[in-house]
Amino acid sequence: MTLLLAAVGATVTALLELTIGPYLRVGTAEPQLVLVIGIVVTVALNLEAGLVWAFVGGLVLDVLAQRPLGSSAFALLLSLGLACLLGHWFARLRQIVPIPAAFILGVLYSMTLLLAFNALAAPVLVSDPLGRVIPSAIYDVVIATLTGPLAISIHDRRTDLERVDW
Repeated sequence: MTLLLAAVGATVTALLELTIGPYLRVGTAEPQLVLVIGIVVTVALNLEAGLVWAFVGGLVLDVLAQRPLGSSAFALLLSLGLACLLGHWFARLRQIVPIPAAFILGVLYSMTLLLAFNALAAPVLVSDPLGRVIPSAIYDVVIATLTGPLAISIHDRRTDLERVDW
């Protein structure tokens, strides 16, 4: 049931990213909602839910935005796989892991998409790729700060996790 909800959530989030995302633009920064909420889902739930989120959300983004098929899914799979690793490495800080992960993985996601677009479609000439990517990564950090700790705390409170007291 969790994987089905991840697939439905990724589809709805991809639709929101493509429909209201351009209206939420601040300067050159546009939110990458599928990535940020995918990071939160991966850290809160598990790797399987994150991979379903990445695959379904990436395919929906590619089909609706008419991108090369699989490019967004590939970039999301890489990013959310690393989000799972970060969640495991910093298990004691799980509530705040999405905040720095949103910046690091936002840059990785955008650069992977740029590389995939250049490899699969007509080359996209960008004079300063990091200058175009960093504002969106900062925007992603703001979204992760607002959603990540709350969602992970709610998930942890609702599930009975065995914890070792030191």
